[in-house]
Parts: sequence; structure tokens; C-alpha cells
Amino acid sequence: TGSGKTHTMVGSAQSRGLIPRAVAKLFAAKQEIEKSHGGEVSVDVRVELLEIYNEEVRDLLDNNAGPQGQLLKLKLNSNEAVGNVKVDARDETEVAGILKLAQERRQVKATKSNSESSRSHLLFTIHFDVSSAASNGGAKGRSGCLHIVDLAGSERIDKSGSVGELLTEAKHINTSLSALALVIEKLQAKKSSSEHIPYRDSKLTYLLRNSLGGDSKTLAIVCCSPHQTHFNESLNSIRFAAKASKVELKDANTFDG
Repeated sequence: TGSGKTHTMVGSAQSRGLIPRAVAKLFAAKQEIEKSHGGEVSVDVRVELLEIYNEEVRDLLDNNAGPQGQLLKLKLNSNEAVGNVKVDARDETEVAGILKLAQERRQVKATKSNSESSRSHLLFTIHFDVSSAASNGGAKGRSGCLHIVDLAGSERIDKSGSVGELLTEAKHINTSLSALALVIEKLQAKKSSSEHIPYRDSKLTYLLRNSLGGDSKTLAIVCCSPHQTHFNESLNSIRFAAKASKVELKDANTFDG
């Protein structure tokens, strides 16, 4: 916790994070595709934002979302949330506004280790749908999606001083991160397609099943704190990265750590 994960993902006005940089690249691609096809091809961009808080999947874009609003628990089906809001976005500015709203609704609290500790995992998904008119009068298209996940940090209870609600949150965070580490370990050691991978052990790994074990390109960014008191956590993070880098996905794609 406190190693700069959220800043890496979201950034600031002076230094953009991974999410705004990825969004800018996708909208540049949208503009290029539509321009090169003379208006015969259209690209639609949709955004969804979920958080996993205490093993509950919540929709941060619903009007009733947020710490002061209704607790929105979503059901999962086929590795996807059911019934959550997907917002159409026309440009980078709209996506930035959507992300800012979601960040305000996300569970963030102060601990002894971090004054702004993320108490949930944030899942940002952007859908990129390309469609064109077919020669027979119908329509054809291709779709892809980009998942960017801002994980809550692992927490040493003796250092964070978490009690009560904070303690419950810390236990759920640590348990889901352990489930993710186990899935990575199983994928690394996997010798056949019939071997069981425990994706269902947590909502996080269940939602990311296609990204972790499908024919996708997956990148892990590991943030480590230089502070000496966080040495053990940093060492564990580096060990996790070493395992993640050895996972081989389908079609020769690799999990880059």
C-alpha cells in the first residue's frame, strides 16, 4: 500500500497515468479508422467501471453508487458483470469525466500506512466496436476490449493499524490478492489444458479470467515502495512479477511482468 499504484493508473494533470494515455491512443485509432474508410466504417467506444469491495462487485457508474449511496451488488455470468452501466463516450474529455466520477465514488480511507488507501479493486473497461455495412445490406464488425485494473495494495495489519471495518476490508483485499497470486502460480505450472485453475476463488480472478488465461495480451505493472519498512512487501511484489512473467497465454501471447 502507498507505493503509487493508483497514481500510475490515473496520474495527474501534470503527469498522465496509464488509463488516460490508453484512452488517448484508442480515440486516435478511432479517428484514423473512420477517416481512412471515408465514413463507411464507424467506431463506437463504451466505458464501464466496477469496483470489488469486500468481495462484492459494485457498479461505480450507477446513479445510486458511492459511499453515501445504495450498495449495488452485481451478479456475475460468464466472467462478466450483469446489468451494470456502460456509457457511450465520444472523446477523451468524456472518459476523463467518467473516470473522475468513479474515483470520487470509490472506497478510499486513511490508515496508518497510507492517508488515501484504496479499499477496493477498480476495474476500468473500454469497449472498442468497429462496424461497417456489408455488401448484402447487413452489417459486420469486430469488437475488442481493454481492461485496466487498479488493485488495492496488500496490507500488513500490524503496520496499518486497521481495526473494525478497516480490518474487514484488509482481510478481503489480502485474500483476493492471494487468490490472484495462486492463479498466476497455477498458470505458470500448467502442463495441460485440462488442469484446474481456481478462477472462482475470488471475484477479481473470475472477472479477469479471459485476460489471465485467454488469448489476450496481458501486462502486469508492479509498484514497489523504496521505504525500508516496506522491504518484505516489495520483495513479495518482485517475486510475484517474476512468476507472472513466465506465464504463457494462447497464440504465443505472454504475460509481461
